[in-house]
Amino acid sequence: MKYFNYILIILGAVIAVYSKAGTEQNQYVLIGGIMVLMIGIYRISRGIPSKNTDDEDVVNTNKEDE
Repeated sequence: MKYFNYILIILGAVIAVYSKAGTEQNQYVLIGGIMVLMIGIYRISRGIPSKNTDDEDVVNTNKEDE
């Protein structure tokens, strides 16, 4: 399934570049390409875990109170 995300990113980038390449720029195609690109990036970023854990957040809030 992760390959699908990469395909979305590449497809969105190609569509966005293609729509900007011609003399007649179709803005709807450009917006569609950017949307596909952003959906692919969002789907990949959902799977990346956070650097911070809940324990670190508790320690940081206690230090702020002092």
